[in-house]
Amino acid sequence: MAGLATFRFEELDLEALSLVQGRVAVVAGFDGALDKAGRRVARLTKGALKRLVESPRFEKAKEGEVISLGYPSGMAAEAVDVVKLARTAKADLARKAGVALAKAKGKAALTLCLGAMPRAEEVIMGLALRLYDFTPHKTAEQDAEGAILVMCPKPGALEAATAAPLAVARGVHFTRDLVNEPANHLTTTEFANRLVALEKLGLKVKVMDEAELAKLGMHALLSVGHGSASPSKVVVMEWLGGDKGAAPLALVGKGVVFDTGGISLKPAAGMEDMTMDMGGAGTVAGVMQALAERKAKANVIGLVGLVENMPSDRATRPGDVVTSMKGDTIEVINTDAEGRLVLCDVMWYAQETYKPAGMIDLATLTGAVIIALGHENTGVFSDDDAFCQSFLKAAAAEGEGAWRLPLGQGYDDQLKSRIADMKNVGGRPAGAITAAQFLKRFVKEGQPWIHLDIAGTASVKAQTAYAGAGATGWGVMALNRFVADTFETKAEQA
Repeated sequence: MAGLATFRFEELDLEALSLVQGRVAVVAGFDGALDKAGRRVARLTKGALKRLVESPRFEKAKEGEVISLGYPSGMAAEAVDVVKLARTAKADLARKAGVALAKAKGKAALTLCLGAMPRAEEVIMGLALRLYDFTPHKTAEQDAEGAILVMCPKPGALEAATAAPLAVARGVHFTRDLVNEPANHLTTTEFANRLVALEKLGLKVKVMDEAELAKLGMHALLSVGHGSASPSKVVVMEWLGGDKGAAPLALVGKGVVFDTGGISLKPAAGMEDMTMDMGGAGTVAGVMQALAERKAKANVIGLVGLVENMPSDRATRPGDVVTSMKGDTIEVINTDAEGRLVLCDVMWYAQETYKPAGMIDLATLTGAVIIALGHENTGVFSDDDAFCQSFLKAAAAEGEGAWRLPLGQGYDDQLKSRIADMKNVGGRPAGAITAAQFLKRFVKEGQPWIHLDIAGTASVKAQTAYAGAGATGWGVMALNRFVADTFETKAEQA
């Protein structure tokens, strides 16, 4: 799996800068002002760095951008990277600078001279998030990732300040690893095993097999996996770091490790992308890892339904009627609308078992949300304005796009069935909304709930702010901040 870059923190050693291998990065303000490290590099390069920061090229550069001097005379380094960043830069710009440094770094070692930057931990966060490449299935020998040495006035304090951000970055990377993994490697059993391995961080993990799920009445979820030789499972991860007895936040993830569409078979073109249909479960896993690593003072339960949707002689057919754990019957019109059948049972189990203070489900649920919002924003649906607004605020603070869409009786009416309590689809109009409306039928009265349709944001073809093409890890940062702002605060104040 892709490992997080290794960071070391040391006092600034001006004498060592001339001998440093790889790349050296320094910070310059808007006016080209340099700190101690920058001034030493300027002298070592016989004024080349000073001329650069006084040039029109530097003046035209945007805040957070990096300009490089290749093979500077007077230094052993292959390049000097100059970050244009004010000391007063906000968190998003500081992270942007870290991303720019990651792009410039490549596989080379990096010595990062941050001086006394107030947002130094955000620069490091951006660097860590962008330094990711999924290569476990490439047979060619991979170049080793160059280490990162951070030189600063108070290395111990900065290392402590970066502990939580780097824990979150590792959670993002874990999510990306899961979403990028091919389905023949990430089976339902392997997925469950990787979640059980999180017990080493202090999570309590329980895996429920098909016999237990049948006993609980999760026949909607089980119907999705009928056609696959890979057994359906539900995995529950408990992190109880808050007040004893305090109602937890429940995070519920769709984990369809591969989605052929079942009997309602998808077109062949692009079907290979359906390895990412477990993106909701992957995000829940990454959040739970991050919370456990940083010892969050909150109670959070992560629940994921792991299935594979395959066509076979045992597969659920269009027209079949299945019974959910709640007891409601569902007419399956389209077996490619399977994610909601997984989620509805796990959501009901979460409410019955944990009586959560809030519940958020995540799923790569509909193509319709991509038509509505593209790949810039996750679709957000909720029955609780205050709960939803708190999440949207957290997502905005982390730069993770999220946009609220409506719910309503008119959309719910599209789910009426002639032979069962409901259909699993409501037709083409407002497909993302009717999918959310289906899930709302499994939310108890008074239960704060958010549905996140991440079909457009979990995995993309082009690079994003913090990731290259492929899995993004969208939602790990937003949900971590949401927990910190909404649930940890309450735990600390109680």
